[in-house]
Amino acid sequence: MTETTTIKVPDIGDFSEVEVIEVLVKTGDQIEHETPLVTIESHKASMDIPSPAAGKVSEVFIKAGDKVSEGTDILAIEAAEQTGTESTGTGEPDTRAATAGEQEQPDTAKSETVENEAATDNTPAADIAPAEPTTDPRAPGQPPAGLPSGSQTRDNASARAHASPTVRRLARELGVELAQVRGSGRKGRITKEDVKAFTKAVMSGNRDFGASGGFALPEIPAVDFSKFGPVENRPLSRLRRLTGQHLQRSWLSVPQVTQFNKADITDLEAFRHSKLEEAEQHDVKLTLISFLLKAVVVVLEKYPEFNASLAASGEELILKQYFHIGVAVNTDDGLVVPVIRDVDQKGLFELAREIGDKSERARNNQLKRDDIEGGCFTISSLGGVGGSYFTPIVNTPEVAILGVSRATMQPVHDNGSFVPRLLLPFALSYDHRVIDGVAGARFTEELRTVLTDIRHILL
Repeated sequence: MTETTTIKVPDIGDFSEVEVIEVLVKTGDQIEHETPLVTIESHKASMDIPSPAAGKVSEVFIKAGDKVSEGTDILAIEAAEQTGTESTGTGEPDTRAATAGEQEQPDTAKSETVENEAATDNTPAADIAPAEPTTDPRAPGQPPAGLPSGSQTRDNASARAHASPTVRRLARELGVELAQVRGSGRKGRITKEDVKAFTKAVMSGNRDFGASGGFALPEIPAVDFSKFGPVENRPLSRLRRLTGQHLQRSWLSVPQVTQFNKADITDLEAFRHSKLEEAEQHDVKLTLISFLLKAVVVVLEKYPEFNASLAASGEELILKQYFHIGVAVNTDDGLVVPVIRDVDQKGLFELAREIGDKSERARNNQLKRDDIEGGCFTISSLGGVGGSYFTPIVNTPEVAILGVSRATMQPVHDNGSFVPRLLLPFALSYDHRVIDGVAGARFTEELRTVLTDIRHILL
């Protein structure tokens, strides 16, 4: 004869209305004494609620996301028929509702029975803590052969991983570093299935798993803003969604540094204005961008590590022998970066004509694939809008990007007096894996020099 026992939430201290993060069992599961049933989480910590009895789960009363307090029904189990070694001590079955977490003192015979059942039931072996220490010669917590070895830094990251005590125990038994596992559960929580899938992937030789040595970023919680006032949901354009994904990937994968400088372009602007009439005769609009393209190439020739890409292995720098420069163009749908090829082989008027043509086609969604591929450096100019400085995001797989703001007339001290000069603020962002701060400073200083003296561009 079987008896149904309802298991309730035990005394959990001063907490009430605690959230259920994960339900660890389901209807039909055969559970043992101390089998974790659910994981709950307060604002301070996560904890598993173990079962005070063995049996078969007949009904589960709660689900992930529910709020529970002491005495809340968790599930019902059908206890196996009592035997002589599993007696309650009174000769009659115990039909009281059990409270999870109540401690029992099983005798030796009962402990042996539970261990034997655990070895033959359908519960995965990884979910059962061994009764005796293993004879594995490795130190405790050392990963099995084939799994990545840990470090103090990785251990700290694993400690911060979003996982229940049950999952952490399983990870320790399998030698898995939680810092390497991407959680698929609610709010990025790592589940037992995630740990097992990670282990299978590693043992099969697949290294494309988890969070690539880091830990998964927590999801940004959804907010119902309409409860604060009127709102309008405006769908993002496909271009803006794709651009956003690329920029997010670049920001998360590239350690970026930005350095600032400003160049005296008084003489350059005077020269540009002197060529406007000639440019009009060639039916082109001669803007500062054409000069920036030529200036950047001069500096890239001197510092080739900025005209490069980091190999996928991370062990080689691919130096490019061509100069295809991307120019960011703002459109109604979002940002587009057409590429101006072979800048070093073209004159100012030819560059101006190509910039105007590709910018117009970008705004009309008429760019072809060749128009946006193959860039090795990008220029983003906000001079037409305003502002002093900004920090552009590296356009991977490139390793550097130049951000240019609006030039303003400022007093500059020269030979004991102040004279008005037109100063152009600019910012250089770069991949710090490839370029260090000294190289970044040298690049910006060289660019300042080139822009200040127009002869560097024309000769």
